[in-house]
Amino acid sequence: MQVLFPDSRIQSLFNSSKELSRAFGSENACLIRRRLDDLRAAPHFGDAWALPGRLEELKGNGRDSFSMRLRGGDRLIIKPGNPLPLKPDGSIDQAKVRVVTIVSVENYHD
Repeated sequence: MQVLFPDSRIQSLFNSSKELSRAFGSENACLIRRRLDDLRAAPHFGDAWALPGRLEELKGNGRDSFSMRLRGGDRLIIKPGNPLPLKPDGSIDQAKVRVVTIVSVENYHD
């Protein structure tokens, strides 16, 4: 899949191991890089469910967003597709999603 970022600042952060370590700690930086590599290697979003990091769909305000586990309560927040391909029943057609956008790293459990 293609991995995009919402703006150049976030893209610079996620493409620099040094900046990632500074922002999220060295262990999370390593996991973030691994999750990005895994997403890039997946042919489509439906395959992301089998990746390490336990992909989970977010509810409420995070609707149409997903998270992948990092260290502790930290999660890599991603949004699939743009535009989002939908099935007739309104659910995401995950086999047609070939692009994801990295939104942020958050700990929404605090």
